[in-house]
Amino acid sequence: MQPTSPAPLGSYVESWTPGPLTDEDPLATGPVAALSAALDLPGTVAEAGDPLPPLWHWLHFLTWPAQRDLGADGHPLDGHFLPPLPDRQRMWAGGRCEITEPLRLGTPAVRVSSLASVTAKRGRTGELLFVTERREFRQGGRTCLVEEQDIVYRSGRSTGQHPSAVDESALPRPEDPWQTPLRPDPPLLFRFSALTANAHRIHYDAPYCRDEEGYPGLVVHGPLLALLMLELPRRHAPARQVRSLSYRLRHPAFAGEALAACGTPAGDHAELRVATHREERHATAEVTFA
Repeated sequence: MQPTSPAPLGSYVESWTPGPLTDEDPLATGPVAALSAALDLPGTVAEAGDPLPPLWHWLHFLTWPAQRDLGADGHPLDGHFLPPLPDRQRMWAGGRCEITEPLRLGTPAVRVSSLASVTAKRGRTGELLFVTERREFRQGGRTCLVEEQDIVYRSGRSTGQHPSAVDESALPRPEDPWQTPLRPDPPLLFRFSALTANAHRIHYDAPYCRDEEGYPGLVVHGPLLALLMLELPRRHAPARQVRSLSYRLRHPAFAGEALAACGTPAGDHAELRVATHREERHATAEVTFA
């Protein structure tokens, strides 16, 4: 008998039309103070009433599924915007954000989430499903921030091309005018997982990383790379408000590697990236200033 070909990914989502969701959050000050400490910043980046730096709203509006509702990899088995694929594997690809006015810490906010698009594509390693989720954040009845997140799914696992071991001695050598170094270690990744309600085992379970997913070590969170890039304009151009940003997560980085967030300002925008000795662009971003 001929082996049965897998069903196209698009066939699983033909009738999948999740409706919008509305959530509320008080935007408490504790998570911002905690991440500021985890990043060894000299103090908290915002107090009650202050504007949140771009993307720091990821510390809020969190969902904590029951333990029985997690899969073997630590990801939720089901969710409102999780497509109904068999043996689903999830990857955060990137996103965009338009900031009319920054969210204010300590002021209750409303988030309205909706499904923006679902597209099946064929890549080098097989068929992929691209899902874009749109989120509008409101305070005081005004829409302050609109975000889109691009998540890529596949059915089953793929074998990526990763180094066989993590080289902790090599250093990136960027020449960009803006630079922020970071050497993420397991405690930092563990703390970031806790602060973002991320139970994916690739960020804290080294044997699982190596034996099940084929990585040489713990994987640095994509959102942490994005936040590290956005630290550059916050530190080097603190008087300039970010009006819009886009980012793309390209290649995984691993605990113990020396990272460098690098940036080059040019007029009303700046080009940002995260580099190691292995890759010039683990992640990239562009910000536009008001």
